[in-house]
Amino acid sequence: MVHPPEEKRAVRKWSRYGRVSAAEARATAREFLASVGHTDERHADAVLLVVSELVTNAVRHAGGVTAFQLNHSDRGVTVSVYDATDDPPRTAALDPARPGGFGLHLVRGLAGRLEVEWRPVGKRVGATVPLS
Repeated sequence: MVHPPEEKRAVRKWSRYGRVSAAEARATAREFLASVGHTDERHADAVLLVVSELVTNAVRHAGGVTAFQLNHSDRGVTVSVYDATDDPPRTAALDPARPGGFGLHLVRGLAGRLEVEWRPVGKRVGATVPLS
């Protein structure tokens, strides 16, 4: 199936500028999913896990979230987290003996890939959870 360019697709967006916690982001994502008619719990759980991981990483490793955005299109739900650092996200080697370090592996497993876009100040880290 051929899709028109991204900007031509029907997209519903939600954005918040400024700091946001993982709990606030998850609550917002639940409301957003309901507003776009998502009823599939497995897909919603995947989106919420991606939200949690990306926001938590920005808080722990990048000084916090500067903006949070959700986009819904025929491709799926894209979660975008903005922060003020130029440091790229780092994927830790998997080590079951060490706590943590699994987040970006989970995001890639659910979304297929991680998108990083450098901005004039900081970066956007995003992932699209496909509809299935």
